[in-house]
Amino acid sequence: MKTVPGSAAEMLGALRAGQRTASDWTEQSLARIEARNGALKVWSHVAADSARATARALDVKPPVGPLQGMPFGVKDVILTEEAPTGYNSPIYDGFFPRIDAACVKLLRAAGAVMLGKTETVEFAAAFRLAPTHNPLDPARTPGGSSSGSAAAVADGHVPVALGTQTGGSLIRPASYCGVFAMKPTWSRVSRDGIRLYAPTLDTLGWFARSVEDLGLVYDALVPDRLPRRSRAIAGARIALCHTPFAQRAEPSTRAGLTQAAEALARAGAQVSTLTLPPEFDDIDRVHHIIMRAEGRSAFLPEYRADLPLLNEHFRALVENSDGYSDADLRQALDRAAVLRARFDRLAAPFDAVLTYSVPGEAPLGLGNNGSADFNSLWTLLHVPCVNIPAFTGPSGMPVGLTVLGPRFADTPVLEMAAAIHPVLAEARAGAQVGG
Repeated sequence: MKTVPGSAAEMLGALRAGQRTASDWTEQSLARIEARNGALKVWSHVAADSARATARALDVKPPVGPLQGMPFGVKDVILTEEAPTGYNSPIYDGFFPRIDAACVKLLRAAGAVMLGKTETVEFAAAFRLAPTHNPLDPARTPGGSSSGSAAAVADGHVPVALGTQTGGSLIRPASYCGVFAMKPTWSRVSRDGIRLYAPTLDTLGWFARSVEDLGLVYDALVPDRLPRRSRAIAGARIALCHTPFAQRAEPSTRAGLTQAAEALARAGAQVSTLTLPPEFDDIDRVHHIIMRAEGRSAFLPEYRADLPLLNEHFRALVENSDGYSDADLRQALDRAAVLRARFDRLAAPFDAVLTYSVPGEAPLGLGNNGSADFNSLWTLLHVPCVNIPAFTGPSGMPVGLTVLGPRFADTPVLEMAAAIHPVLAEARAGAQVGG
């Protein structure tokens, strides 16, 4: 796997070779944040003093882990000992939990340096949107709800940032901002210390500048892993999945997936189509029922204790404005379990499944986080997903594609994403030169 210039992998190599220090890297990140955060509004809190102290301590210690000195950001729905966790809610303004979530603790144990908290939609759910601008075009949304984390990586503030996904809040902003993101298999990584909206859907994930960097974080967060290997595209079995919602993709996005398939076929891949059977047609409704019904319990504490500060969206959730019954939730959970097993069998013959990440480019305006139509079904199915930047849309903004596989195929999905992305990047470069 070729190391990307400016990636975490490259910088970690420089630190190990004695060419850089953790303090150098931290100061570089803090300087970038100082220069850019005022315009882009990426960070809700920058823990500069504690980050500098951590980096100085690492500079005089023997290596404590494989991510020694790597700065990272944390979505502000994840508890952090050295920074407040406000959930973008007036209820928790100034809330300082003084404890790290499991994911933060694991990254710090691997030697990483926590720089602060990134902006999010309120409770990573709805209503109060993040103030963050897309760094590639400030007039456009970076996507929600992990807006700040995606923008922090895209704009070079940090090489890695943590996010979460209930519907599409990792893969969608990664696509809009032109970066890589991983949503691992549900339950693969501990969610202890993360504010949950729908416990059977919410998944921790992260943004990075390369597939290699995604893998470095994955290794730090999982209890054990299979050794990754380089995959060749020649002979790889890749299935295109247009999902039941293909008509919701913009024409340029549909064309982009077709062109990606052609490039992979020219490189020697065995490309075929995976059509989901009719039983998947209402999968978005199944997702919606589970998310809304589970949200009733998630926000009950604030409803009971902080009602005047709780906005109407969350009040409606607790009051069950949709009218979903226990029978509706039970039926949806049963359907989800059947569909998960069914998809695992459908995807098993392939080395990877390739599909849409988003309908198209990031929408104009900050009041529209964009559509999760091409993400929420995979969140419901609990499968591992990696967004890779794939092509540009009509306005020159990035559009990603998702590489995925059956549940717990996280390592093969990372391997195939690492193999697929260079082929698409080369094809894109060739088209730009030819055009």
